[in-house]
Amino acid sequence: MSFSKRFPKNQPTSPYPQWVEVALSESEEERIESTARADHISLMRECLDDAYALVRERKLKEYQTNVVQLAIAFFEKRTSHVVYYKEEYAKKIFDERFS
Repeated sequence: MSFSKRFPKNQPTSPYPQWVEVALSESEEERIESTARADHISLMRECLDDAYALVRERKLKEYQTNVVQLAIAFFEKRTSHVVYYKEEYAKKIFDERFS
């Protein structure tokens, strides 16, 4: 099942927008998911580095579980979901078609 998103397109003859559906192809979805995964891995590495830096700065014990839990908290606050990437790409397609 492919990803699709609906966007409002203003109508000059009506005060109500016409809703246009943009669907991504399977290859576009796979490419976006791959990009999102690579971004998330890079982001998790940054979060682990930040967590270690914070633990050292505050002179806390460097137990792995504490650092990992802190990194996960950072990651959850910073990361974007794959759906965001897909919605962003669908919006780009919509803008290209109807701008």
